[in-house]
Amino acid sequence: MDLSIIIINYKTKDLTLQTLDSVFKADPPVGKMEVFLIDNHSQDDTPTTVKQQFPQVKQILSSTNLGFAGGNNLGLRQVKGRYVLLLNSDTIIEKDTLTAMIKYMDANSQVGLATCRVELFNRQIDPASHRGFPTPWASLTYYLGLEKLFPHSSLLAQYHQGWKDKNQVHEIDSPVGAFFFLRKSALNQIGLLDEAFFMYGEDIDLAFRIKKAGWQVMYVPLTTITHLKGASGLHASTKLQRLTTTKNFFAVMKLFYQKHYRKKYFFLLRWCVFLGIDIIQFLKILKIKLSWK
Repeated sequence: MDLSIIIINYKTKDLTLQTLDSVFKADPPVGKMEVFLIDNHSQDDTPTTVKQQFPQVKQILSSTNLGFAGGNNLGLRQVKGRYVLLLNSDTIIEKDTLTAMIKYMDANSQVGLATCRVELFNRQIDPASHRGFPTPWASLTYYLGLEKLFPHSSLLAQYHQGWKDKNQVHEIDSPVGAFFFLRKSALNQIGLLDEAFFMYGEDIDLAFRIKKAGWQVMYVPLTTITHLKGASGLHASTKLQRLTTTKNFFAVMKLFYQKHYRKKYFFLLRWCVFLGIDIIQFLKILKIKLSWK
């Protein structure tokens, strides 16, 4: 088995069908390929429709919404491929995407995780697909707006690494979870996604652990996909949803710091980081509340 693809569906029927259509229209790997659809308790007719239109898809129906990490882990426990692709249900892959990524990974055995060029609907690169890790300095310069002022500075733009040539293959810290092309042997070494990260941060946590284990994480713009970001309906649309997701996002920031940076940095710096997170969260929540008055 060359490749196992895992797609999470949560109330995204039309998008999911579009993504599956692009997958099966793409050039297939030389070896076998399997596709898993994890339905995160959507409570709609998506599983029935998928069974009718794509009977080759292996479906796993969850009785609860397990989030991105928990849902993908259901599939990861069953995959047989040498490579595993975690693919969002709001993406469209190109005809050469699968074969190009397999060819690259086969030629670069030191790479544990890779992404292609992930573009938004406007053809601009998805910033989240080309990231550095959120160290205290990278986070500070990002939230102070210094990265926006100096997007090509290796000192002030560490979070999105804007000084690197997006047309060339190079190493990054983390892609976006919408397209995670994993070497199964690397995944076997580090373990599954951390389900403590329910909605945000699970992708960057996995990338961090892969790098820590000695594998490379690469940006490979030899092929492209389209990420219809926000179209999946997982992003907040009502005031209450926006408030909830904002709180979850900043809670994940603290969780990531506690897990990976707590022992690395002096405790006073940790106090400053958490204070900064609380202040930014307060301002974001205040902005949401004011916008709905």
